[in-house]
Amino acid sequence: MTNSTTNEPEPSDSLKTFGLVHKACRKRAGLTQEEFAPLVGYQPSTVASIEQGRRLPPRAYVERAEEVLDAFGVLRAAAKYATRQPGLASWFREWAELEEQAISLYTYECRLVPGLLQTDGYARAVMWNVPQRPTDEQVEQRVAARFARQELLGTSRERPTAFNFIIEQAVLERHTGSEEVTRVLIDHLLEVTERHWNVEIQLMPLRQPVHAGLDGPMHLLETPENEWLAYAEGQKTGHLISDRKAISVLQQRYAKMRSQALTPEDTASLLREMRGAL
Repeated sequence: MTNSTTNEPEPSDSLKTFGLVHKACRKRAGLTQEEFAPLVGYQPSTVASIEQGRRLPPRAYVERAEEVLDAFGVLRAAAKYATRQPGLASWFREWAELEEQAISLYTYECRLVPGLLQTDGYARAVMWNVPQRPTDEQVEQRVAARFARQELLGTSRERPTAFNFIIEQAVLERHTGSEEVTRVLIDHLLEVTERHWNVEIQLMPLRQPVHAGLDGPMHLLETPENEWLAYAEGQKTGHLISDRKAISVLQQRYAKMRSQALTPEDTASLLREMRGAL
């Protein structure tokens, strides 16, 4: 099935609303962001992002905030309406919903670093590079949505998702944004794999005469019922694939690419080498 409509994400104030409610509760308790942050085990910058509506509040954060602020269930209730959908392209939303429950998620990208691994600077550079240039408000919505999705990488979830990313080395060699943006991005990729036992990153080397992914990017997902789905994306469109035969072909291709790409260990070594050359 294909889900393709407009090319702009629909605006929503759900995250901003939660942020305002959170801010009111914090001020009622007489706490600054700097005083409140250590009480819930997060950085002041995270608290600020949540109150500005730029980040989806993690479930653990909401529960701790409820207790610390004695919020009478207000934050817990408001969190139910805070959604990670604002800022996501319309054709991607259905897949994003499936991601939240996935037990396995495999991604091959030859165009850019996947959103789940992007930094703030890289995400903004990608958005600014592609015409038509979005407004400042649209950029903030999209950045917030990408950071919210990155909560999926967490290992503290009840059932952490197993991730594998295969990324073309050329994507990083492009230095999208600037060398400094790329330097921060590479540091982030290394940190993600060091901090998350459930995340594997493999680079496809620049020279690979035999390559099973020449048909383009692909995403594969395993549901809690152990069913597999796939997703393919193009210019302003996305295609959710449920046909078993088609998915079988994509699984074969992905399995082949995992053997053709560098191992996670060799990938980390190459990333450090690339980082040192910047």
